[in-house]
Order: sequence, then structure tokens, then C-alpha cells
Amino acid sequence: MEPKDIEAGLAIRRKVMGEQHVNKRQTSTDKYTLQQQELVNGFSWGQIWTRPQLTLKERSLVTLAFICAADRMDELSGHIRGALNNGATPDEIVEVFVQGAVYCGFPSSNTAVRRCVEVFKEIGVLT
Repeated sequence: MEPKDIEAGLAIRRKVMGEQHVNKRQTSTDKYTLQQQELVNGFSWGQIWTRPQLTLKERSLVTLAFICAADRMDELSGHIRGALNNGATPDEIVEVFVQGAVYCGFPSSNTAVRRCVEVFKEIGVLT
């Protein structure tokens, strides 16, 4: 992994996910977690999220669809916030999960919509 990829990855990750989220992930000092963060920052964020073929908003919406499809709800709240940071509207985000009901199943879709409501309430876009 090139240092430039890690630096670029951290910058885009902070832009998308926010300082608080990234700082929380970067606080561990054990060698295994640090190694994992280097991979996440350098590869996922530094080599993939920086590609110009999709906008950050499009990447966020696609990521939400993939998270729903893989039923990886532990990653969902952060990426909902990231999608909002990238200009996606709450309606667009929920629509990804509504369509996901057809392709991923209602259990994943239902959980994703519930998680949206929680995040939207936390940040004040839904009362």
C-alpha cells in the first residue's frame, strides 16, 4: 500500500464519514486494528472511493445497496450519514432500501429503513 493511497483515503473518508467517525476508528493502538485501518484507508477509501467514474453521492447510494444486500447492518448507520454528507436526500436513501426489498428481501430492507429512521432522528432530519 502506497502512503499516498492512505493519505488520500483518510482525506476522502473524513469528508464522507466525518471527523468523529474516522477519529473513533483510528484510536486503537494494537497492531491488528492499525493494520486493518491501513487497508481500509488505503484500498477502500484511497484506491476505490477516489476513482472519478462515480460521484461521491452515487458511490454512497451504491454502497448502501451493497450493505443491504450483504445484510451488513453494522456498517449501515455510518454510511447513511456519509450518503447525507455526499448530498443524498433522505428520500433517495430510503428508496434504495425500498427497492432492496425486491432483491435483498424484506428482512434486510425493513432493518435498513428502521436504521434510516434512527439516524434521521439522531441528526434532526426527521422528527
